[in-house]
Amino acid sequence: MHANSNGSNKGAKTVMSVFGVAPQRIGGTEMFARELSKQLHERGWQSVLCFLSEPTNEVRNFLDLPNVQFVTLPNSTNGDFGARLNLMRLMSEHHPQILHLHYVSFISLYPWVARLKSAHKIFFTDHHSRPEGYEHVSAPLWKRSAARVIGNPFTKVICVSNYGYRCMTEIGLLPRDRYQMIYNGVDLSRVSFDRDAATKFRARFSIPEDRQIVTQVSWMIPKKGISDFLKMARFVAAQKPNVQFVLVGDGAYRERYVKEAESLGLSNQITWTGVVDDPFGQGVFHAADVVCQFSRWEEVFGWMIAEAMAHAKPVVATRVRGIPELVSESSGCLVNRGDTEAMSRRVLELLSDRELRDRMGEAGRKTVEAKFDLRKNVAELIDAYGIVSEAVA
Repeated sequence: MHANSNGSNKGAKTVMSVFGVAPQRIGGTEMFARELSKQLHERGWQSVLCFLSEPTNEVRNFLDLPNVQFVTLPNSTNGDFGARLNLMRLMSEHHPQILHLHYVSFISLYPWVARLKSAHKIFFTDHHSRPEGYEHVSAPLWKRSAARVIGNPFTKVICVSNYGYRCMTEIGLLPRDRYQMIYNGVDLSRVSFDRDAATKFRARFSIPEDRQIVTQVSWMIPKKGISDFLKMARFVAAQKPNVQFVLVGDGAYRERYVKEAESLGLSNQITWTGVVDDPFGQGVFHAADVVCQFSRWEEVFGWMIAEAMAHAKPVVATRVRGIPELVSESSGCLVNRGDTEAMSRRVLELLSDRELRDRMGEAGRKTVEAKFDLRKNVAELIDAYGIVSEAVA
């Protein structure tokens, strides 16, 4: 069925993916959804993509494949009574054999809704980063008992990093054999090395050609270390005036950070792009000389880091939980959270050494090809679904 069809999938082999996010840009989640739908189509399966809201036109066009249908489930992150009723309705309309939950609460009644509606298999992916200082310890017996009842219908819980796998297995909410680690991935087919993309990005945001660019792509929230980025920028700018610091994204704290940048004397060297609809297609990574990710919380993965590495860009990032699984000494620099002095030194070192940037960028690209190739990792997920063996049968 076409993506705009509202018809029933009864009788068709169908996976319904519920994403507790609004599809406003072509980011990691949207690229995952497209690759999943593409590989399902190759196996004769339908893909129902369920978001918090309707996709923007650009995202809809990106996801529009012959086997795709779009549906919405407002408030899916909360899993409240209304959301559960709506999920039951959607499952009655589309009859998915497999339901996969993303960006919703692990402890909810969704899996039982799916079982009641006769889904054969139910998956959950843990995308959640943990609060700063979080330590994963075994949950109390009562909580483990309740979680095993609530989560009993889950076929598998997918963890997107080894750190996430340890968090989930060591708290003991489900038997260990219910968990599987499959990394998030980057769509390498969308990565280009077009110099015009960098030129267009600079022109769009009025960045002079003679300025090097240091970029962070993230939400403008304290958990992402924006204040640390600004302090680094002040130090680096004092040493190298011809540097532009680019912050890509938006968030509730943006205006606070704009004022902070002004107080640091950075107004002329900071570019606030807001949300970029398609960072790959609009030159965000092409234009960057160095990409930073100064997270303060315990990142479960680091999608923007993998995307920067796929574009052969060196990364300076904080040494928090899942991030060292992406960044090594050969592909970038790891620093302690909040250590703005070390951040500044590393960024200055990279800006001053083109050969080092190129060497680290190439190592990062090879790491992504080996570990974070979206096509390969989605194929591993489809194997976990059991679709390959069912198709053969």
